[in-house]
Amino acid sequence: MNRIDRKPQALILATLLSALLAVPAFASSLAPVKLGSASTFALLSKTGITDVYASVITGDVGASPITGAAIGLRCGEIAAGILYTVDAAGPLPCSVTAATLLTAAVSDMETAYTDAAGRVRPDFTELGSGEIGGKTLAPGLYKWGTDVKISTDVTLSGGPTDVWIFQISGGIQQASATRITLAGGALAKNIFWQSAGAVSIGTTAHFEGVLLSKTMIAVKTGATVNGRLLAQTAVTLQKNSVTQPAP
Repeated sequence: MNRIDRKPQALILATLLSALLAVPAFASSLAPVKLGSASTFALLSKTGITDVYASVITGDVGASPITGAAIGLRCGEIAAGILYTVDAAGPLPCSVTAATLLTAAVSDMETAYTDAAGRVRPDFTELGSGEIGGKTLAPGLYKWGTDVKISTDVTLSGGPTDVWIFQISGGIQQASATRITLAGGALAKNIFWQSAGAVSIGTTAHFEGVLLSKTMIAVKTGATVNGRLLAQTAVTLQKNSVTQPAP
């Protein structure tokens, strides 16, 4: 009777098993950006908020160190949330003077910006040369040394614990009537857009995620945002809906 030497087969099987065990199961190691006391704000600015009536804001609103007179919203435009100012010059009768709270929130906003900008080892660099319209983006850390343009619809596809961080050395330009769409259970609270330049969200466009801008965020007529607009200069609104992300 022929004898089958099983040693080579056993060796091959052991080698394959070792190789499989050496490959870790996929798990996103990207931690979300912590917003601290800025995490209740739908709108937060250092130099003011202007508005073309009527917008609808769900979430807290505040500006500091600029005075409350630089907040152009009316009381009826805050659907749910508190309007905080550093003095009694804010819109009455709905604004609350809370200078200490705002100082902490602005500081945490700046810390969050620095955190997002300082993440290392990006998963994607210069994707699309800055044009992400038409793409489906997986979770991860993205980095550009240019502006980012959203000329057509873009989809962010991932699970409810996945995180996206976009590091952008320029600004963000979203074209009119375009949409950022979430798929697979992705959540706006886990999406962070860190922009060193100005941000423009086009007429009737829809934006998803937390915007951390070093400069201005301009939201054009009829555009909607599911996220937060946190600007180190001004936020400008024109008949917009801004809703803070679900927790």
